[in-house]
Amino acid sequence: MEKYHFIGIKGAGMSALAQVLHDLGHEVQGSDIESEVFTEHQLRDKGIKILPFNESNVVEGFTYIAGNAFKDDHMEIKKATDSGYPIIRYHIFLADFMSRYTSIAVTGAHGKTSTTGLLSHVMNGDVDTNFLIGDGTGFGLENSDYFAFESCEYKRHFLSYHPDYAIITNIDFDHPDYFDSIDDVVDAFTDMAKQVSKGIIAYGGDEYARGMTLDVPVWFYGIDGNNDIKAVNIETNAKGTHFDVFIEGEKLDRFTIPMFGDHHILNSLAVITVCYLEKLDMGNIKDAFLTFGGVKRRFSETFLNGMVIVDDYAHHPKEISATLETARKKYDGREIVTVFQPHTFSRTETFLDDFAEALSESDKAYIVDIFGSAREHSGKLSSRDLVDLIPNSELVNEGDLERLNDHSEAVIIFMGAGDIQKYEKRFTELLS
Repeated sequence: MEKYHFIGIKGAGMSALAQVLHDLGHEVQGSDIESEVFTEHQLRDKGIKILPFNESNVVEGFTYIAGNAFKDDHMEIKKATDSGYPIIRYHIFLADFMSRYTSIAVTGAHGKTSTTGLLSHVMNGDVDTNFLIGDGTGFGLENSDYFAFESCEYKRHFLSYHPDYAIITNIDFDHPDYFDSIDDVVDAFTDMAKQVSKGIIAYGGDEYARGMTLDVPVWFYGIDGNNDIKAVNIETNAKGTHFDVFIEGEKLDRFTIPMFGDHHILNSLAVITVCYLEKLDMGNIKDAFLTFGGVKRRFSETFLNGMVIVDDYAHHPKEISATLETARKKYDGREIVTVFQPHTFSRTETFLDDFAEALSESDKAYIVDIFGSAREHSGKLSSRDLVDLIPNSELVNEGDLERLNDHSEAVIIFMGAGDIQKYEKRFTELLS
């Protein structure tokens, strides 16, 4: 048994890794800001101690894992370094940890968390699989030979890893505070793909994924089209979505997923491909799909006063469109209302027209103030600039959410990657 202290334990990846190590029998604790973060509840449920940042937390006997959000001059990192205690950055530790397993990285500009959650759930229907998900969820099993994990492209962090497989859900321009252009993003994904040892499973409808030249085998998946893995004969009903899966022209089986929307079909195809390549029991895999309950902050539903209240992490135009597609297919005929919080000034400015186009797909859009970041506290525009481009939209703040009551029996989707949950919490308090 080892002893680990996580500096910044409430970070999504840090929280998940702490849970994995705890489940594997190690002594785990950590420190962070005192403000409540959604990732901390699972830590507390598992009895993992969370301390406020303080130099006194740094004592002999622990290995210190430092979150990437904190610089070397952070009080605890500096104290551990000056004291000569073992200290390692999150991504470096994770790279070493995964080398003990058959590892599956899930990466892409959008859909990483949903796909990682689905992959880990479905694989565990047949074989013990450790997993680390970007919603702060992690789980470890002592006898596992597999490790599924979410792998982020931001600042090229995924170049620390050399997984056996990598799922690429898509390649798109995001994080304009770091990447210069789509070409810069493509270069990063290409470098990542060259570090994969067994194979790439990539969305075949992505022109950038199609354009990569790699030595490792690549399996493309998609709905119909020129793909190695296809979903055809798609049907939906109250129980979910049903489709046949063909692999290289041969029918594998018919699958049912309790979800709606093409992006969920695509995620499922990627998961099925990994399971097929690893020769897992497809009967167990089919059964596992039926019990998938989703991941945190991805179309998470609450039912109050005849309304469907949805919490969703969507913060990029393509993610917004996918979320609205799910709502339309699942709740056909009901009014779809969005309450959207733009995340970072640079992203809002870069994709302003795309945000407006995506949000226009809702029947009514309410926009709250832009949520900044540690790197940028202000910008050249405001949420008013977005409202001016969206028909049937208006600004809203935490103090005037009562107007949402006008939308009786609607599906009201609170979307964003900042603190949009406080708006949802305030509205549900009003309904109660």
